[in-house]
Amino acid sequence: MQIGEVAERIGLSLRTIRYYEEVGLVVPSARSQGGFRLYTEPDVQRLGVIMRMKPLGFQLDEMRELLGLLDALADSSDEEHLRRLTEFWTAAEERCAALRKQLAIAEDFAATLRSHLPETPLTIER
Repeated sequence: MQIGEVAERIGLSLRTIRYYEEVGLVVPSARSQGGFRLYTEPDVQRLGVIMRMKPLGFQLDEMRELLGLLDALADSSDEEHLRRLTEFWTAAEERCAALRKQLAIAEDFAATLRSHLPETPLTIER
């Protein structure tokens, strides 16, 4: 599929996908005769991994390393690769917990603000 289809399907901008290509995180599987980038399902899945790492604060080098690990694990179950993958999983779990904590604080703040608003049709709808 072409880059526009991929962008629409996974919710990334064309610019972001091109940037990930520029920094070597994803490479289109082919080019059309007209020079358009062509992506396969594994390419889209790779972009999905990148997209899900971003909100957890993983850096480009970490993304690159994890993608390499996932590629390597597809071929063999090397013990060192599994150890490193476990470290990534632990980091992701810790970052998710931190985000949950931040969300709870933010929701509490929003509830506090709501408690100061009078009951009106506008505030009841929300």
